[in-house]
Amino acid sequence: MISEQRLLLLATGLTLACASLPGHAAWDEKFFNPKPLPDDVILPLPCDGAMAFRKVAIPLAQPLDDYSITLGQDSDEWGYLEQTRPEHIAGSFAEGKNGKSRYYLMAKYELTQLQYQALTAATCPVPDNTLRLPQVNIGWVDAMDLANKYNLWLRKEKPDALPTEDGAKGFLRLPTETEWEFAARGGLAVSPAEFRDQTFPMPEGPTSYGWFAGAQSANGKLQLAGLLKPNPLGLHDMLGNAAEMMFEPFRLNKLDRQHGKAGGYVVRGGSFLSPQTDLRSSLRAEQPYYTNAGQNENKTIGMRLVVVAPTLTSRDRIKQIEQEWKALGTAAESAKVTAKAADNSLTSLNTLSAQVQDEALKQQLEKLRGEIRANSQLRDEQRDQAVRSSLQLGAFLCTKLKDDGEFYDRLDALYVKNCKTAGAAVDANCDRRQEQLDEHKKALDFIVSYYADTLVDNGTTYSIEQVKPQVNVVQQQMAARGKTNLNNYLAVYWKNLQGYWKDGKVARSEWLDNCKNTK
Repeated sequence: MISEQRLLLLATGLTLACASLPGHAAWDEKFFNPKPLPDDVILPLPCDGAMAFRKVAIPLAQPLDDYSITLGQDSDEWGYLEQTRPEHIAGSFAEGKNGKSRYYLMAKYELTQLQYQALTAATCPVPDNTLRLPQVNIGWVDAMDLANKYNLWLRKEKPDALPTEDGAKGFLRLPTETEWEFAARGGLAVSPAEFRDQTFPMPEGPTSYGWFAGAQSANGKLQLAGLLKPNPLGLHDMLGNAAEMMFEPFRLNKLDRQHGKAGGYVVRGGSFLSPQTDLRSSLRAEQPYYTNAGQNENKTIGMRLVVVAPTLTSRDRIKQIEQEWKALGTAAESAKVTAKAADNSLTSLNTLSAQVQDEALKQQLEKLRGEIRANSQLRDEQRDQAVRSSLQLGAFLCTKLKDDGEFYDRLDALYVKNCKTAGAAVDANCDRRQEQLDEHKKALDFIVSYYADTLVDNGTTYSIEQVKPQVNVVQQQMAARGKTNLNNYLAVYWKNLQGYWKDGKVARSEWLDNCKNTK
């Protein structure tokens, strides 16, 4: 498994084609990672080179778990290309031995000319700053061939460099659209509202984060990789500079689904020739694999690799997935929920199907059984998302209780000191202080009531079995957004909620004190 710290690159690497050539110095970091971060993941390349990657975390751990997201955007003009659609994403590699999340790796920068030459040229390239330009004018088939060469070289020359999952080594390929857009939008490092914006947060303005058409930006020229600021996941040039190839073929959108025809390949992110108004996370276009003259090689299109793992990695993993699949949308899975009607219907169908002899009727019952399971699974996913939203609200309200409660206590202490303490000098502002104190008491009581109503509503709507797994997911979401301080308030809300389940007591004063005492 790759360490989170950048790997120490060895100075004895060989090229793909020139193993007998004299040794060459390892690349200076500025040639492959000009904006280093402590948790970058570095994979070696031939010619003593390297490629930097970033982890893209998914806050779920089981093999059949996947994370619900919304991609695309609503637009009558571009709806056939970018219509908003629900998607799901999962990570390839477990985070640690007992990890509660998974991740995949995405290249931190677009593939550069230097890296391309190290993988394909007959002789090793001499590192040079000009070779930090993204590699463009490469066909999709050639991109796949390059990934294949890299995979084979790593397995032969640096087998321990690749992360593993369930004993199976990872591999490199072009990203899927879902992998790319999830990372481009900022993944877990942004809030849900920021994730749905047209671009990831750009506090210093678009020119600081993406190369686009115009004299104030790229000015019609491809730019060196990594010159501008990264997105919240630490990924550079996700929007602009070189458009990026995707793994899968292009399909049109039809409101609730993709069109049945698979065309050329998908490119994402826009390029140095794209207008600024076109740079958005949902931007997608089709490119043909071939022109009338030959392979399609375009001066605006490059590539970025991801590292992922196979899904069915072992017999034990297959058995685990089979067990999870059988539980999806069934009474075993739905024992955690209150939708007993669907569960009873499914149980009745199972019994009825086992007794039916007519094959046509049996097939109809099996189809109905599958539909009920799918609807139950969708219900469970929607419930989990609602639970996560309620937990985040509870944590936020707890911070409000602390701030407003402590402010009220300070006002009350000043009022007592100046207006109620025996022997104190008469304060002409006591009436005003009393009014101010009363106003803040009303405001505090409102927040306390809102917190209590939210907690009781969650406690009566959901069970502890439904909420407990989502606490871990929300903790990871907050940590990824740099909001680890909110996890303390989440822990208090979770404690208060468990107390309510235990004794059914609406303990407003106790809940207020718990939030006020949160560090």
